Amino acid sequence: MSKKTPADEQDVTDQTPNSGKGRPTPSRAEQEAARKRPLVPDTKEARQRQKADLAAQRERARVGMAAGEDKYLPARDKGPQRRFVRDYIDAGWHIGELVMPLMILVIVVMMINAPLIQVYAMIVLWAYVVLVVIDMVIISLRVKKAASNKFGDRREKGLGWYGAMRTIQMRWMRLPKPQVKRGRYPAR
Repeated sequence: MSKKTPADEQDVTDQTPNSGKGRPTPSRAEQEAARKRPLVPDTKEARQRQKADLAAQRERARVGMAAGEDKYLPARDKGPQRRFVRDYIDAGWHIGELVMPLMILVIVVMMINAPLIQVYAMIVLWAYVVLVVIDMVIISLRVKKAASNKFGDRREKGLGWYGAMRTIQMRWMRLPKPQVKRGRYPAR
């Protein structure tokens, strides 16, 4: 029997191949814990940066929508035909634009304790509403005709209604914002 020296044992271990990775396999819980990251940045600076980016993105979208860029418009306002209808409506004067101010005026008049004045205010309001509806029908027909002349058989459905609804909005409240001045009708 021969005595092994520590040097001999070192030689034996160097010659035998390592059969493992040299560390214990991590448990499933340890692996999952190592992979977990917060979904939202945890630092104050990252939250502020994210908030600023979101605010800038919203501002770009607001400006783009007001300017009428198709990229930022909702589906109901997209396309060259809708732009044509918007320009057609925005170029003219419409009695429907004054519906909201007239309704507010009638509400104020209704606070006056004079039944005769209240009755006349309501009659004027209803007569005005009837005129607005007639104007909307006429505008709808005009818009359809102008769109047919410009776009032919490719005319989208709903252009008349789209134009009529735009006439009852006050000009400064319309979105997308008017791109043409009054009296400047688009090319037909």
